[in-house]
Amino acid sequence: MIHTRSLLLSIALAAFGMIGVALYLQHGLDMLPCPLCVIQRYLFIAIGIVALIGAYTRQPKLWTGLGLLAALGGLGTAGKHLWVLAHPGLSCGIDPMETFLNKIPTATYLPFLFRADGLCEDALAPWFGLSIPQWSFLGFGLFTLALGWLLIRRAR
Repeated sequence: MIHTRSLLLSIALAAFGMIGVALYLQHGLDMLPCPLCVIQRYLFIAIGIVALIGAYTRQPKLWTGLGLLAALGGLGTAGKHLWVLAHPGLSCGIDPMETFLNKIPTATYLPFLFRADGLCEDALAPWFGLSIPQWSFLGFGLFTLALGWLLIRRAR
């Protein structure tokens, strides 16, 4: 039987690992994040933080529920990213969303992590056979399943 704490810690580690991969793609492979990529980064970090908090509190279901909401938001954002990529006439490039995201204090103080300077179309480059938004969608899907399972299972 998997313990709640172990699974929440694994989820947190995986979510922060996704941020590590994003930073490698950005700084190691020079793939600048678009606004939708940055929103997904916020959601991966939110999942990681609430999973860590949930692992060490007496009310893990509350934090698991918040993590599930972030994972569902991530599925929606990654799904929109895939939709934009499937319709080449559209873009999420320089628009009001990018301007708004780049003025948030986290983008001002941590631009290496939260500044949106790329175009959605740049995420099409396959990485191990899938585009970056497909990997992100897969990650959010797995987090949704794991966090949902934690919420509906019976505690022992």
